[in-house]
Amino acid sequence: MRLIKPSRPNVYTGGTLNRAAHRREDAAWILAAQADAAARYVVFWQGEALITGMAERAPRAQLVARPAVETSAVFLGLQDGAPVFAVDFSAAENPYEAIDAGDAEFTDMRAITGALQADDATILATARAMLHWQAQTRFCSVCGGRNAPQKAGYVMECSACHTEHFPRTDPAVIMLVAKADRLLLGQSHKFPKERNFYSTLAGFVEPGESLEDAVRREVFEEVGVQVGEVHYHSSQPWPFPASLMLGFYAEALTEEIVLDTVEMRDAGWFTREQINQRNSLGFDLPPQDSIARRLIDDWMEGASGT
Repeated sequence: MRLIKPSRPNVYTGGTLNRAAHRREDAAWILAAQADAAARYVVFWQGEALITGMAERAPRAQLVARPAVETSAVFLGLQDGAPVFAVDFSAAENPYEAIDAGDAEFTDMRAITGALQADDATILATARAMLHWQAQTRFCSVCGGRNAPQKAGYVMECSACHTEHFPRTDPAVIMLVAKADRLLLGQSHKFPKERNFYSTLAGFVEPGESLEDAVRREVFEEVGVQVGEVHYHSSQPWPFPASLMLGFYAEALTEEIVLDTVEMRDAGWFTREQINQRNSLGFDLPPQDSIARRLIDDWMEGASGT
């Protein structure tokens, strides 16, 4: 099985954000950073990010000055030396009242991620994941007490038993299975029927399981195909809501497909020619911003390394 290297960075990676993690426990520094005139805030409302440039089809994250209302903020780090924070205005009926949004509007990130610059994509992905985690960690899993953000938002501490809860990232393997000159692609029930796209297989890593074993287990569970060699390709943070996608190529040892109809709508083997002629054949591939598409594209391009 040949090794295939990434042809370019995945979306949500490669940004220059300095996370400045050593500053999170310095409460005085964080307060001064929030008061700094250069500080900028990423604003989310009901899961959507404040985005400018939509009319010109050149979307950018709209970083605003400190909001006019007091609200809990997560310190994301330093971008070009300026402090950057994230705030969630989901409880507000009109989030525009507290900020100078200009021509920006709240937008679903999934609709624009492929067009975002690396710095913006990195900031938005970090902000969305952190704000989602905070929203899902309001109460202590040990005693049920109410949690409050500490250490610049990177810890949720129970007000009753003082247990500290830390940000959660769920590791998931995503793999392109190949045999000779054919690819194994599947269609999950979660995919919209009208788009009719086929993608790589994927699944979450279970406790006590290696990444390679997770690849083999998930492929066998979903389509009944045995996998041998497994090679790492790249990773991608996926803040929908909070996963880390770990991309692999896997060599199939068997070809017969036994579909898990609970998870999968369809699966099949595809040749290069079929993938190149997908429009005329009536199917599509996953979106350009996904690591799934990167795995397929790099295999199709035949990028190789040692």
